[in-house]
Amino acid sequence: MSEANGPRPPFLKRLRLKDYKSIAKCDIALSPFTALVGPNGAGKSNLIDSLRFVTDSLRNSLEFALRERGGIGEVRRRSKGHPRYFVFSLEMNLPSGNRGFLAFQVGVPRPGAFNVMREFCQITEREAPFSKHFYDVRGGKLQAASRDLTSAIEPDRLYLQAVSGVPEFRPIYDALTHMGFYNLNPERIRDLQEPDPAEVLSRDGRNLASILKRLEGQAPEAKKRIEEYLEVVVPGVRGVGLKALGPKETVEFRQVVPGDDYPWHFLAANMSDGTLRALGVLVALFQGAFERGGRVPLVGVEEPEVALHPAATNALAGAILEATMRTQVLVTSHSPDLLDNPRVTSDNILAVVSENGETVIGQIDEAARESLKKQLYTPGELLRIQQIEPDRRLFLQSVRQRTLFPREIPV
Repeated sequence: MSEANGPRPPFLKRLRLKDYKSIAKCDIALSPFTALVGPNGAGKSNLIDSLRFVTDSLRNSLEFALRERGGIGEVRRRSKGHPRYFVFSLEMNLPSGNRGFLAFQVGVPRPGAFNVMREFCQITEREAPFSKHFYDVRGGKLQAASRDLTSAIEPDRLYLQAVSGVPEFRPIYDALTHMGFYNLNPERIRDLQEPDPAEVLSRDGRNLASILKRLEGQAPEAKKRIEEYLEVVVPGVRGVGLKALGPKETVEFRQVVPGDDYPWHFLAANMSDGTLRALGVLVALFQGAFERGGRVPLVGVEEPEVALHPAATNALAGAILEATMRTQVLVTSHSPDLLDNPRVTSDNILAVVSENGETVIGQIDEAARESLKKQLYTPGELLRIQQIEPDRRLFLQSVRQRTLFPREIPV
């Protein structure tokens, strides 16, 4: 890809976490495409889930996000002494070109209870970097803000949700609530689906037919690319579309049948798990084409290569990298073939391991980076011989900062 047509700057530039699930501390920079690589149980899914937690908290409520994960006891990190809070800090490039920052700390005042101890949000304008829109909430009270804010503060909700109607803060709310995270379920894709006006593909793919129909109407070039990639991944498929069946709908595939001059039509109920997952992943990747600049700023996919033949994985990598022209992509993966795309570099890989029950996440160590630089190994070969490890020195340097909130509040 040329620079003019290359990846968009990453929506999420930096993510810092403290005491979320197995992650005691985390401070990572994310690329337009980032692959989380490591053994089973290392905590890769917990990192993606931390971002889904933000989206769930803003689309619904903190209580909903916690309940979906088994309650506050299952979310705060389990360790000796039981941490009394967990903290999120996100630095963003917003679609407008402005910079966004959100940090919040959720406390556990007593077993089973929770409250927002502190929340800070700031948007810095690209054209006027000294012009900052911000608010700082501490202990349930608005301590400082760049303008008068009259929205009520609820101790069990993020304040960004309450001020989402304020023009200055709407862009960061919209971006965070339109992230999409996927663990696709072929059975839900096979089911007859209710028409859904939602703007984002559901986590399990239950509204895939509606999203595909919207792409056909609003972004036909993106739908064409989905079909072209699907034809490579699943030889014989010549197209997909929506099929209405009474009040419900499903996906209809056009597939070549030996001995016939024209493709036959098959409903989703008759397709393999691999075909349905591949279509779901492709729709997730290209749904950002709904509006100029990308309606879905970040897509996270758990093991997109599952149920795919290794020969099809390179096409999937190509689709992922093409999608980064509109959408930031974050995946977990065990696939050497996915990493061996020539455009995947060490900057696209974060190594994840578990040490004494704690997740360590960071860029790959110096020895691995040097091997890739000298072309002694490919990323996939390093994965096969289990030589992708986080750089412990850089990890320790990155997590030394004590506070995840700004040291100085604008005035």
